[in-house]
Amino acid sequence: MANTGKSLTGLALQKFKKNFWGVFSFIFIALMALIALFSYALSPDKTQNANWGDLAIHSKPPGFKVAMLHFPTKESGQGWFSKLFFGNEIPPNKVAIINYKVLGNNLTYAEYTDEHSLAQYRNIALSTFGTGVTASNFTEKCITQQTFRLGTDSQGRDLLSRLIIGSRVSIAIGFVAVFISLVVGIFFGAIAGYFGGKVDAFVMWLVNIIWSIPTLLLVIAITLALGKGFWQVFVAVGLTMWVEVARVVRGQVMGIKQMQYVTAARALGYGNARIIFHHILPNSMAPVIVISAANFASAILVESGLSFLGLGAQPPVPSWGGMIKDHYNYIILGKPWLALAPGIAMLLLVLAFMMAGNALRDALDVKGE
Repeated sequence: MANTGKSLTGLALQKFKKNFWGVFSFIFIALMALIALFSYALSPDKTQNANWGDLAIHSKPPGFKVAMLHFPTKESGQGWFSKLFFGNEIPPNKVAIINYKVLGNNLTYAEYTDEHSLAQYRNIALSTFGTGVTASNFTEKCITQQTFRLGTDSQGRDLLSRLIIGSRVSIAIGFVAVFISLVVGIFFGAIAGYFGGKVDAFVMWLVNIIWSIPTLLLVIAITLALGKGFWQVFVAVGLTMWVEVARVVRGQVMGIKQMQYVTAARALGYGNARIIFHHILPNSMAPVIVISAANFASAILVESGLSFLGLGAQPPVPSWGGMIKDHYNYIILGKPWLALAPGIAMLLLVLAFMMAGNALRDALDVKGE
């Protein structure tokens, strides 16, 4: 009796809030979305795609620290908004060093190398750094101590920065692919379930044809047809995920169209489009929402597989699948973190979507009450 007067949405929300892992997963997904959106603000390397690197410091372990010598960098004229969401267009002009010494108006420094005895020393004039740099303030203005929290990758780039900015690809492909699959799947599923007959037979024939083709092979075929690229992968993944949505929507529509309120809508002279979009589809969305959560996870895994095969997001765009591809052989070379870091990030995000989907399924299951 305590739930009397509450809407079905309110009851489902109340039930969802009682599921600890569902709420925890939802918060984790929201946090990951915020990290992806403001990735350049959170990333230690704020260059576009976190692509600054120095081969001298490649494959360093987590917590690696090194002194950086900063040279003057030209101003790009890029606005703060563009820097915040797309990164700095001009990378910093800096080099990792072992030590340095200022003698009069000259600077002598040794570039970083694992074998310090083989370090090369270079001499340049202090005037290279601008008129405001003198021997007394050189260290303050031109030397910084940089820490790589997760170490560096095979190209000497900050692994943490690549990991943070790479989350954009996984989150974005989830949203875009699921949106495409919902638009296409709901359309075909609704007309098949509502009109039946030859329309239903044609749609189910199309669904069965696409269903019979392995997902990865179909995505590869569409990707090759559209070309390699960031958005092409999103479209390709979305076009392979609509069949499951169509089958579920078709079954829901076939059951709901027999309801009395649909018959009453027909008797009042409402058009088919109004009946479908205003009366049937709103009452068939519960299982579609659950499928969408699972499709998010599937889209992330498919994109990672494509990136691993070299058909996903193309370099220098960071992708978790691409990072695993570049570093999986380092697992047997004693540097497993290079491949494990993006793998664990992907595992946690996929697990969060699956657990959120399970929680939504339980919350929307009215038979469980």
